[in-house]
Parts: sequence; structure tokens; C-alpha cells
Amino acid sequence: MVALSLLLSLSALASLVLAPSRAALDIPWLLLGTRIVLDDTGRTFLGFSALVWFVTALYARAYLRSDSRRSVFGAFFLATQAGHLGVCIAGDAVSFYFFFALMTFAAYGLVIHSGKPEAHRAANVYLAMALLGEALLAAGMMMASHAAGSLLLADIVRTPLPTAAITLLIAGFGIKVGVPLLHMWLPLAHPVAPVPASAVLSGLILKAGLIGWLRLLPLGNEAWPVAGTVLMIAGFAGMFLGIAFGVGQRDVKVLLAYSSVSQMGFLSLGVGAGLAQPSAWPGLLPAVTFYALHHALGKSALFLGVGVAQAYGARPWVFAGLALPALALAGAPGTSGLLAKWTLKTALDLSWPWPSVLAWLLPLAALGTTLLMARLLWLVSLKKAHAVSPSGLALPWLALVPSGVALPWWISPHGTATGVTTAEAMFAASAPLAVGAVIVWWVIRRGIRPWAPPPGDMLSLLHNNKEART
Repeated sequence: MVALSLLLSLSALASLVLAPSRAALDIPWLLLGTRIVLDDTGRTFLGFSALVWFVTALYARAYLRSDSRRSVFGAFFLATQAGHLGVCIAGDAVSFYFFFALMTFAAYGLVIHSGKPEAHRAANVYLAMALLGEALLAAGMMMASHAAGSLLLADIVRTPLPTAAITLLIAGFGIKVGVPLLHMWLPLAHPVAPVPASAVLSGLILKAGLIGWLRLLPLGNEAWPVAGTVLMIAGFAGMFLGIAFGVGQRDVKVLLAYSSVSQMGFLSLGVGAGLAQPSAWPGLLPAVTFYALHHALGKSALFLGVGVAQAYGARPWVFAGLALPALALAGAPGTSGLLAKWTLKTALDLSWPWPSVLAWLLPLAALGTTLLMARLLWLVSLKKAHAVSPSGLALPWLALVPSGVALPWWISPHGTATGVTTAEAMFAASAPLAVGAVIVWWVIRRGIRPWAPPPGDMLSLLHNNKEART
């Protein structure tokens, strides 16, 4: 299965080189007539996705070498990968839904892999929310296709859609993105899934919901101020909910799950801004796509690094390898995180009152991310090495870390790399880090233990209250 996964990734990467720009391929006999497209957005998503799938497949081979059920994991891993890569290139509603459903339900096997009671509970929550999401998407996509009179996504995105369709599509894909109130599967699934599964769940599969928004919502073509404003507010809520619920966690993978909720809030903010103000979308699309690239590489590297830390302990090279993507997510100067956040911030050219709101809340979100990453590195520093470390685990991870550093700079939107070298950008990036360092020093000096909700937060609290009443 690993060989097939590697071959699939290499095939995807080869298509980026061999296929012409904006290539399209029609397959009339497949499903209801399938169209495969490789536009600029699809190329970016397919490229970083194939890279992460390739590295994670190599990592999984070493990580699960002694696991008796590794072939079962490999089958689900391959099916999830096929569905996800298919989502990146699907150009019609039927094939998009097919690939999206394949990815969603195959990922259930990754979550439940260990077979432990907590894995069954997390997988059941994941499945329930996945079924809800698929039902919402099926209804939304049928409405959208009917309104457009076409199954082609390019036609749907240019068609004025009914409010019900927009609502269903935002909510259905929002479950995968992890917007607040729809995010609760994330902190339950990550701690029970094997490390390579967590890496692709957070690094890639969350982005499938984003691809859905980009492919089906009328971004840049029609103004939806109410829907856009709601999504922007949800983005801000996700940023700070992920920080508040994640900063006190003691399980590194749960912390990273909440960090993903927070980071996906930035992307929800960008998409919401495009819905509310179509004139801003030409600048927002490359910014959102670039932020997705940055987060996919950085978060995948962090999850894989946690597995390396579990095996080798907090050795200096392990700590350094984790510190690099952690600093990138915090937006430190010279990292892809600063590049991504600066690109998104400058693209958010919105009318009043949003400039004032952004000026206050974005630095606070950056400070919160700094605290999350500091907590992550503190927890990693406490890791002890296993007696027997699996061979071949560190090399794929060490290959991904520099890729996450170099690749974003190589393909950054035009002019961004110059913009982040200004004094304004450097100060904006350094201030949250400096304030975060002071807060961390004060918390450690005082011996304060931050509060942390149980994984699954509201869902777990409701479950505990129900048990208490009975």
C-alpha cells in the first residue's frame, strides 16, 4: 500500500510538470460525465498535497512497522489520499462529491485504527459529523447545480445561487474546515489517530473544505454581505476559541488540533471577506491559497515531529526541527508564517468597520498562536525517548521541515517577499512574539497551570453533564 501511495503522489507531482497551464480533461463515460481541471488554484493545492502525502506515506511505513493492522491502515490511507487528490482536480459537481465522500469516509478508518474505546468514541463523533456534512453538501450541491443548469463547477460559481444553497455549502464544508460549533470532531480524532493520520487530517483534509468553498461559492462574482460577515465572525471566533481551549492542553496532539481550529479561522476570515466584498477577491484568492500552503506544510511537520519526539525524546535536533515550523505558525520574522499572514492581511482591503477590527484582533490572534507554540515546545521538552526507536522515522520528517521553510518563499505571491522586509512588517511580527515571551516567563515564574477543557470541549462537557444527571 505504501508503494501505491508513493506512486500516486509522484503521479500527481508529475502532472504539475507535464500538464499544460489550465488544463482540462473531459471523460464523458465516467459517472455523469467527469471533468478534470488543473487551474492555478488546483495546481497549488495538488502540489503541496502530493508532497505531504508522499512524505507521510514514508513516515507511516516506519511508524507502523510493528503494527499488526498496518495493511488495514494502508488501505484506508490510500483511499483517503485518492479522494483528497481527486478533490483538488475535480471540475464537476458529481466527481467532486464522489472524491470528497471517498476521502471523508475512508478517513474514518484512520481515526478508529487503534480500536481502543476512546478511538471508537472519537470515530463515532467523526462519522456522525461527516454524515451531517455529506447530507448538507448533497442538498447544497444539487440546489447549486439546478440553479446553474450545469454540473460543471465553473458554471456553478458564476451563477446566482439561492440563499439555501449558499447556507448549506458554507455549513457542509465548514464541518471539514472546523469552524466553531462544527469543530468538535477535531480534538477528539487527533489524539487517538496514529501520528501520520493526524498529520494528513490536520494538514490536508481540513483544506478539502476550503477547496469546496473556493470551487462552489460565488466568490468574486456576487456579493453576499450577510453570509460573508457571518463567516468572518466565525473565523475570528475560531481563532480565539482554538487558542483559549488549546493553550492549557497537556496532550500535544490535542493542542495541535485546537491550533488547527485557530489557524483555519484565518482562512475562514479570508473567504468570508471575499463573499462580503467581491472586489477584494482577486487579491484574496492568492493570499488564501498561499496561507493554506503554509499551514499544510507547517502543521504536517509539527504532527510528524511529535511522533519523532515520542520516539527519540527532546534531543536538540528534534527540538530544533519542531521549533522551526512552530515559529512559522507564530509568524516569526523570516518565516513562511510572516509571509502568509502579511499576504492575507494586506489583501483584506475591506470597508469600515473592518480595518479597525483587524488592527486590534489580528495581533491578538498572533499573540495567542505564540502562546500555543510555546506551550507545544514546553510539552515536547518533557518527552523521554523510547527504549527502542523505530528506524526510518526521522528522515521523512527532516525532509519535510526545510521544504516547509523554502517552498513558500519560492512560490509566494508577487511582491510579498519584498513587503515583509519592511520595518512595519518586522515590528508587526516581532511584537506578539516579544509579548508572548514575557507572558510565558511570567506564567512559568508564578507556576500557573492554565485551564484546559476536555478534548471535544462542548461535546465532552455536555456528555459529562448527562452522565452526572443519570
